[in-house]
Amino acid sequence: MASNMKAVKLRMKSIESTRQITKAMELVATSKLRKAKDKAEAITPGFTVIRHTLRDIAEGNLDFSSVYTRASASDKSCFIVIAGDRGMAGGYNNNLFRYVDEKAEGREFAVVPIGKKSYEFYKKRGNEILIDSYKEADEISIADCFSAAKSICEAYKTGRFGHFQLYYTEFQNMLSLVTRRIPLLPLEDFDKKKDPKSDIRNIIEYGPDAETVFETIVPEYIAYVLYSGLCESLASEYAARRTAMDSATKNAEEMLENLGLYYNRARQAGITQEITEIVAGANA
Repeated sequence: MASNMKAVKLRMKSIESTRQITKAMELVATSKLRKAKDKAEAITPGFTVIRHTLRDIAEGNLDFSSVYTRASASDKSCFIVIAGDRGMAGGYNNNLFRYVDEKAEGREFAVVPIGKKSYEFYKKRGNEILIDSYKEADEISIADCFSAAKSICEAYKTGRFGHFQLYYTEFQNMLSLVTRRIPLLPLEDFDKKKDPKSDIRNIIEYGPDAETVFETIVPEYIAYVLYSGLCESLASEYAARRTAMDSATKNAEEMLENLGLYYNRARQAGITQEITEIVAGANA
């Protein structure tokens, strides 16, 4: 009985230590989630202005043409996949990888992995890694996104890849994290023109020409899309980890409660047995 009681006590101590760790991780995830959401909201105005500018150029010039809006001769695809830097976030990373495989439909593709888990997953699978400089998603700045965007645009202009797509997890609320796919290049939705007679204000002259201005802005637009997706992904990762750690903390508390009841009952049974033995000895 004594050895069994000692084992239960050690088990309770171990679970209590685990509970403290999961609770601390839950609090850290909550704090980081708030910061990631603030970053995502802060970038929205700039992203909106750039997108509207590109659309105005494309729609307001009948003679407009850009390499970024034309389909490439290459049928090779490259996916920018934003995952987490570590685990303990439920199915956050696996859900994203499964979604990418579903959309790829068995086709081979190169990858720009963002986040440690993304790099490790596609490196192990043997996919071609176009850029391997972004293994820590939590440390990537908007300047890094601009650098990545320039490399992506260059790879598209030279015809190395015919399609670029961004895969990430969108944060909607604590209970709703949605995997998303955004086509980056070609910019098919910008290759639409209006009749200038419908609105004279759409006729704007750009110097040196509309195509040059458009192609100068495109890398910035891609960078904003990447950074926005990164902020959403980080918020989703922290939300998933907070939920997972909250669940783990509650499980630990339930186990402690059950073990505490067992320990107290066993101790009471031991005390009762000792009293019974003492009384029996005295009567004898």
